[in-house]
Amino acid sequence: MSSPTTSLSVAVRDFLAALNVASVATLDADGSPRHTVIWFRLDPDDRILLNGRFPRRWCANLVRDPRVALSVIDGTDPYRWIGIVGVVDEVIDAVEPARDDIVALAHRYHPDGPDPDSIAAFRTQPRVSFLIRPTSVYEHLED
Repeated sequence: MSSPTTSLSVAVRDFLAALNVASVATLDADGSPRHTVIWFRLDPDDRILLNGRFPRRWCANLVRDPRVALSVIDGTDPYRWIGIVGVVDEVIDAVEPARDDIVALAHRYHPDGPDPDSIAAFRTQPRVSFLIRPTSVYEHLED
């Protein structure tokens, strides 16, 4: 069963391009919610890239059940936020591409240069990336 893709407005794309973190909700096998805060990137095709160290529970949850919800809150104004419901559209579990994704995210969130020790650690970890296709977006960007 596939869900329709929701197009993102320019305002939502601009907001997601800012350096805010995402709060990600997945479902454990027993249906319990699992929550984590992570880095993300909006790709040019409006999919959202998430990357984690496998086998963290939220990663295993997305492999088992592709449904996900994200909240992105403005770091300077917590009343401005976006909620996204989506599904995993693609899993990147090849070692080197997934490691490249976390290194790229480290550079995104640390534009003056990420910690070299962190980059070295990322290069040794089992990583997995998920490309999320939004199916609905809740936008709270008005002042």
